[in-house]
Amino acid sequence: MSRMVKKLIVAFIVAILITVVLIGIYFNTPIKTKQNLKLPSSNSSEIIDYLKDKNYSVNILDRVFLDIFTTPKEGWVYINKKELPRYKFLKQVGSYANHYTPITIIPGETTYFVLKMLESKLNFNINKLAIAYRDLAVYKEGNFLANTYNIPIYFKEKDTIKFLIDKSFKEYKKISNKYYDNFNKDNWKKIVIIASIIQKEAANKKEMPLISSVIYNRLKKRMRLQMDGTLNYGKYSHTKVTPQRIKKDKSSYNTYKFKGLPKEPVCNVSINAINAAINPTKTNYLYFMKNSKGTHNFSKEYKKHIQNIKLRKKELINK
Repeated sequence: MSRMVKKLIVAFIVAILITVVLIGIYFNTPIKTKQNLKLPSSNSSEIIDYLKDKNYSVNILDRVFLDIFTTPKEGWVYINKKELPRYKFLKQVGSYANHYTPITIIPGETTYFVLKMLESKLNFNINKLAIAYRDLAVYKEGNFLANTYNIPIYFKEKDTIKFLIDKSFKEYKKISNKYYDNFNKDNWKKIVIIASIIQKEAANKKEMPLISSVIYNRLKKRMRLQMDGTLNYGKYSHTKVTPQRIKKDKSSYNTYKFKGLPKEPVCNVSINAINAAINPTKTNYLYFMKNSKGTHNFSKEYKKHIQNIKLRKKELINK
């Protein structure tokens, strides 16, 4: 082998080593990330274009990495760091395990409808969802804290129900620890029951502590709560409460017939409703009536409450 050939071979090897080192440095450089990405397709080229549009510094090398080392999939991806080495970021983008579907549990919605929503959005079997909920639920209702959750796409029905309940009770415990010495499921159930009534009755966040005060004031005086929202339980979540319904419903949710709180929460609640249940405003209010603005007029005397009712009827007639 001639001297010139040897030099060319050495130069070629050195060039390869330098290239490998540079590529190694490139893929180890940190890249700032966003926690959630919605990939437009499973095509690596289209994913790179999407990342560029989102101001990520990526190029053809990153596309080659995705093609060789990952199997990208269209949909939402959860990135659990604000900054990652480039190769780790790309692996997470292309990892099946990082894909999820966002689902939102609306404040005031009942589990009956939450399970139907999970069936529709995640293509689940409603019977399997119901069985999983029955087996894992701590209470009959109110086990899901109203929030948006990222459900991994490889989860099945039972995994999803467990995930939602675990996440919710983790937050419940966190809130409970702010006010109480420990987390007691039975004591917390009462908080969730009150919060669920607040959630159904309040027109907005500002009203919640006021509604809470009415509940506590009426309970203290051993008055029936007489609130329509308690009858919007289960499959009746969106059903208008009528005099006929009040007359026929014999469940503990019927606070027109029975004193005290319902035996179970009415619906799934928000953190705002829970905070209001724990921290009611100090008032003498015993009544409230919806006004023309969609909020409520509060009163401490029955006479004033009747005036508010008549005013509302007049507003509706003149509408």
